[in-house]
Amino acid sequence: MNTTSPETSDITQDLLARAKQVFLNTYPLWPIVPDRGEGCYLFDIEGRKYLDFAAGIAVASLGHAHPAIIQASAEQMEKFIICPATYVTRPRVECAEFLADRCHLDQVFFCNSGAEAVEGAMKLARKAAYDRKGPQAHEIICFRQSFHGRTYGALSLTEKRLHHPFFEPYLPGIHFAIFNDLDSVRALISDKTAAIFIEPVQGEGGVRPADPDFLKGLRALADEHGAMLVFDEVQVGMGRMGTLFAYEHFGVEPDIICLAKGLGGGFPVGAFLARRDVAAHFTEGTHGTTFGGNPLATHVAHAVLRELTRPGFLDHVQEMAKLLREGLETLRHETNEIVDVRGVGLLIGIETVYDIRDLLTTAQKNGLLATQAGSGQTFRLTPPLIVGPAEIAESLDILRRTFAELRARG
Repeated sequence: MNTTSPETSDITQDLLARAKQVFLNTYPLWPIVPDRGEGCYLFDIEGRKYLDFAAGIAVASLGHAHPAIIQASAEQMEKFIICPATYVTRPRVECAEFLADRCHLDQVFFCNSGAEAVEGAMKLARKAAYDRKGPQAHEIICFRQSFHGRTYGALSLTEKRLHHPFFEPYLPGIHFAIFNDLDSVRALISDKTAAIFIEPVQGEGGVRPADPDFLKGLRALADEHGAMLVFDEVQVGMGRMGTLFAYEHFGVEPDIICLAKGLGGGFPVGAFLARRDVAAHFTEGTHGTTFGGNPLATHVAHAVLRELTRPGFLDHVQEMAKLLREGLETLRHETNEIVDVRGVGLLIGIETVYDIRDLLTTAQKNGLLATQAGSGQTFRLTPPLIVGPAEIAESLDILRRTFAELRARG
């Protein structure tokens, strides 16, 4: 990917050059430097305006500079930011209660990221299996095209490990089934299985939703073999499906849920939740965190949750998801350049006839920010949940213009 553009100023090019000197080379660098945000828009240091349908990859659930997040941050920073986890703080208790009161799970552990939430859930599932079934019950079933994070445990559950032999050895006892294929799970599950980990909608795997009957089948298999069913809702939870938790959309209740991204609306915070009988397998010293559950993070997360659950908010998400999906389907029939539209709620992936990098670059030049889902050709849209009809219409207009430019290039 090019890191310069004829439209970039010397300031932008200087920052990009300096970044390449001091950053590890783990990401390609786009030729813009964001400077500030407002609602569904980002502005770069050149003063250019972008409709942000990336939202930090489903993170900025309330958009940029939302008053509730600004107020909550300022309130808590004026008090105190950190203390050991052995101390109870009002923000942590109230945020945990808010989450537990709105789902079938009972207890919460706060951390700092989605990967940490997955790591904690893996430990809890293996500890529960050890206590209930014995030391041989340490195996975990996950899925092809999965993504659960980049730390060693989370990466061990992620298909990308199969293409990164230079990080081996990964955690043992991990088995990959085929997404939406219950027979492939049935062939792997046994009394040695501690847990089944699944994303209800695979994000990095191409925005691929699970079939509800498939998830129901997983629930039955987990119950039959005394295994934990764990939903990784890091990308798909916290309102993105039009329900607070993604499992509510599918009608299947997991034993453990992993959260992050939209939970903090941009502030780094993660969590995993479990039923009380499952959570009881963690005792003093089995898990911990320095920064997780700090007063600042949990106060902000609580503010975000209150916004997400305001009357009508999730109905709005469902309405905007329908509007965006219908617009994309109309565009698909207009141009025949969109091959597929899929997803749930405001997590939508489209496949086109164009190279994904060309599509992303041209859309960005025209003022629309989106992301590539994993290593495939999926153009992923994850707008802020506050998005309105005007922003959706604007995004569709930009895509029309983008397709026209790509078409003209041949």
